[in-house]
Amino acid sequence: MRIIHILNHIQEIGNGIVNVAVDIACLQAKTGHEVAVVSGGGEYETMLNFFGVKHYKLDQTRKPINIMKASVRYRAIVKEFQPDIVHAHMMTGVVIARFLRVGHKYALVSTVHNEFQRSSVLMGLAERVIAVSKAVKTSMVRRGIPENKLRVVCNGTLGSPRTRKLQEYEPLSLQQPAIATVAGMYKRKGITELINAFEQIANLFPQTHLYIVGDGPERLLFEAQARKTGLTDRIHFEGFQPEPQRYLLSCDIFVLASHHDPCPLVLSEAREASCAIIATQVDGIPEALDNGQAGLLVRPKDSHALGKALTQLLGNSDILQEWKQRAHHNLEWLNVARVNQETLAVYDECRSQESGVRSQESGVRIQELGVRS
Repeated sequence: MRIIHILNHIQEIGNGIVNVAVDIACLQAKTGHEVAVVSGGGEYETMLNFFGVKHYKLDQTRKPINIMKASVRYRAIVKEFQPDIVHAHMMTGVVIARFLRVGHKYALVSTVHNEFQRSSVLMGLAERVIAVSKAVKTSMVRRGIPENKLRVVCNGTLGSPRTRKLQEYEPLSLQQPAIATVAGMYKRKGITELINAFEQIANLFPQTHLYIVGDGPERLLFEAQARKTGLTDRIHFEGFQPEPQRYLLSCDIFVLASHHDPCPLVLSEAREASCAIIATQVDGIPEALDNGQAGLLVRPKDSHALGKALTQLLGNSDILQEWKQRAHHNLEWLNVARVNQETLAVYDECRSQESGVRSQESGVRIQELGVRS
């Protein structure tokens, strides 16, 4: 197949959408497909080139004059590459690919990564809409996308071409016991509740430290909150880290306290590193943790429930070890190769349907010609 992936950018900044798209683009090229990525560019261009993925620069900034230029550029790209499939991972891309398809026969596939965004319903412009968890599929049906368009391909990142084998990463020397999170610095990631929960248990476990890995627009708010606790010597803001595996290998407990999270990639990485995991029971998180078999699930936006779970693990080394072991079970399905195979199956389905429609239309035209003769 000839496949185009379209994204806003391919920067190496910990963006899960970009990481998923780059993973499958590289694997598709590796298995013999002709693959291109259309984006505003970024650090992953070098890796894409290594795997034989062609990159086309397309600035999709939402300004009228720029959209006009992008439209002309996109049509030129499609004319040159002649894709069978265009796979849109972000909202601007699916709109461009849908409304500029005139004269081209490609099938359009989209992936809903952040279904909590109001504009995510635009992903329904595609013939097939991939949901990254069963929870996302259910949500999108409620929001009006026909169920017969939706296919579930759960996220998985183990074996990613972006990363090395886990044993090749050198663990950090964190102060123990260590609690860590890897997340964008947004309120929806539950950083506020995590800091509150740490403050609650700090006196009970005076040797415990909290490591917050990630960056984002609300980092200053969380740093100010941490200062008010008087625990700044034990709450560490580490910023964006290109190798979060080093933290996962070193921490005792990994926490993801999200308010919304369709199917976070970091949970598969935390499981592979054998972290004891505490996460919120929202969206695709339970699915990523085998419905609570691989990690403790707590209510979202509830720092007391989070503090109670932390106390349960920190207060009993046997329970802590049990949850570390449970996290490491049943990892096979979290492999990126499975994600790629299931994505290719969606493409094949689209092409088969498109071929059937064209054959049906051809048959109708032949019948019409017969009637006229």
